[in-house]
Amino acid sequence: MEPEPTDQAAQQLSLGTGAARQLATTTKSVPQMQGISSRWLLRVLPWVQVSAGTYRVNRRLTYTVGNGVVEFISTGSEVRVIPPELGELPLLRDYHDADVLEALADAFVQREYTAGQTLVEAGTPADEVFLIAHGKLAKTGPGKYGDETSLGTLADGDFFGERVPLEPDGTWGFTVRALTRCTVLALPVRAFQELAERSESLRAHVADFASRPAPKANKRGEADIAITSGHSGEPVIPGTFVDYELKPREYELSVAQTVLRVHTRVADLYNEPMNQLEQQLRLTIEALRERQEHEMVNNREFGLLHNVDLSQRIHTRSGPPTPDDLDELLSRRRKTQFFLAHPRTIAAFGRECNSRGLYPKNIEVLGSAVRSWRGVPLLPCNKIPISETGTSSIIAMRTGEENQGVIGLHQTGIPDEYQPGLNVRFMGISEQAVTSYLVSTYFSAAVLVPDALGVLEDVEIGR
Repeated sequence: MEPEPTDQAAQQLSLGTGAARQLATTTKSVPQMQGISSRWLLRVLPWVQVSAGTYRVNRRLTYTVGNGVVEFISTGSEVRVIPPELGELPLLRDYHDADVLEALADAFVQREYTAGQTLVEAGTPADEVFLIAHGKLAKTGPGKYGDETSLGTLADGDFFGERVPLEPDGTWGFTVRALTRCTVLALPVRAFQELAERSESLRAHVADFASRPAPKANKRGEADIAITSGHSGEPVIPGTFVDYELKPREYELSVAQTVLRVHTRVADLYNEPMNQLEQQLRLTIEALRERQEHEMVNNREFGLLHNVDLSQRIHTRSGPPTPDDLDELLSRRRKTQFFLAHPRTIAAFGRECNSRGLYPKNIEVLGSAVRSWRGVPLLPCNKIPISETGTSSIIAMRTGEENQGVIGLHQTGIPDEYQPGLNVRFMGISEQAVTSYLVSTYFSAAVLVPDALGVLEDVEIGR
């Protein structure tokens, strides 16, 4: 007697899908990768061919006068200026007596201010030098019609009153108020004078600084070019020449590399319908390009965030990125072509615009619609870091050699080139039958003049 069929066998009248798949070719996608971003920086930056791996930026001679950032060390709640950092003050630039600098650092008095408190007020006696260790302050001055006018924002590492020791009977020409809780170090002019009386080297340095004629320069600090105009008769026309920096900066190409390994068995037996080596190489190159953009933003040697001139670094007025802040960033240079910001920063800017009833238009860049401000595209770049306290930066730049802007650097025509500036070199087959390929890309970035690049720092994106 035959066994009775089960319910499953009785119901199945045709070939099952599980069995049918053994004879069918599945429709499939190429390998996907979540780490691929839009990489706007690499797309909009003009790329310049570099020979011998080096690009030299020749500029007019610029007179640098101690306009750096002062650094501090902290022990618990106590903050102290690093003595050699006092050389960032114009008065103490190129002064190297370590003992005197140590004594000056000890003479600074630490003070704490809460938001809204006034540090100095216009018209009152100026008798201290101030260093800002932490916090944000607003600098204002008397306006033409009796109201206050903004003179900028001061933050960590900034200073003011640096000429007070030269003008002990002077008065403040501006008012400084704390916008946030602040920690500052103040040096009374009396303490400076007492130390100068004991130190002959300091007295001589101050006297030399006071008597030293300032070299003629334009408002950018470049050596002046003597020109006359609008004259009548036969006046003597001044002769001149354009002086250059004696030690111009040179940018050397950086490299990002990895070794791609593919087993020969995989390449031989599983190469249809998709080429395994080609797909492995495609994803590897995507990862290298992501690293390339990260380095061009964050590398301490040539990255954009670390190569912004100090005069082009500004702070937000209130914390979040407002239209006023972006207008200030725009005003620092001619022909700003692009903003770059983290997507979360762009969202924070959108919230600020919405709260004011502003709705900036989208514009088209390389076939994509992006948000803009004042006609300048605001491009997303997830390589711009966000700090643990929820702050980030917005980069503004002008691009191209013809605009004296920011440029990308690469060298094409390298051996085994696969893409411009990127090559794939066969490294051989190991005893385990693994084929190795060295994948390399060479790149850098250069800022031709300081005002080509600016940054809005300490942008709060969590409000």
